[in-house]
Amino acid sequence: MIVELSFIFHFIDFVFLQGDFFGLGGGGPLGSADPVIKGLIPSTIAMVGFAILLNLFNSAIRRKLVDQTKLKRIMKETRAWQKERMAAFRAKDQEKIADLNKKSAYMNKMSMEMMQMNMRPMMITFIPLILIFYFVLPVLFSYTVALSPISLNIIPGDFFHLTCDASQVDGQICHQENALYFWAWYFLASIAFSGIIMKLTKTTMDIT
Repeated sequence: MIVELSFIFHFIDFVFLQGDFFGLGGGGPLGSADPVIKGLIPSTIAMVGFAILLNLFNSAIRRKLVDQTKLKRIMKETRAWQKERMAAFRAKDQEKIADLNKKSAYMNKMSMEMMQMNMRPMMITFIPLILIFYFVLPVLFSYTVALSPISLNIIPGDFFHLTCDASQVDGQICHQENALYFWAWYFLASIAFSGIIMKLTKTTMDIT
């Protein structure tokens, strides 16, 4: 089965954003104690606006760099082969399996080409995204910009925290439990709108 890649690419981007791997954020959470945009509701809405604008930018780059017709042809061909191969395995049709396995090298080549086509726009948009997140958005927004009714820290450990937990409430960065870090709210908003924007701009990774 071909995995929808847009979520994976977003996740890769935001692992770098929240981790401050390059030391540009001073080693702490991204945001400002005295942001330009103040208040929970204005910050929440403004960050959604940024998510939409940056998704439009990503889609424009993708539309420019990726041959959508060729990509969908490769995806359709690869998916059909995978489906046929899985059916042959379930039926234990050794002759069919052997015949399909002859196409494995070609299909692997097509899968690699598809991955490269999808990665190309990311290589262009990654640097602007990093610059915006480290030098523009932290000035505009507070450390937290929205409030979740529940904790969203579903990954064990301290690596990928989307919300503040009770132990982090300090009145400076985290003002209340389950407050969403600004990069986390952007991550969720971007994921929510990316599919819609990709459909509207006809850059979706679906084969339909």
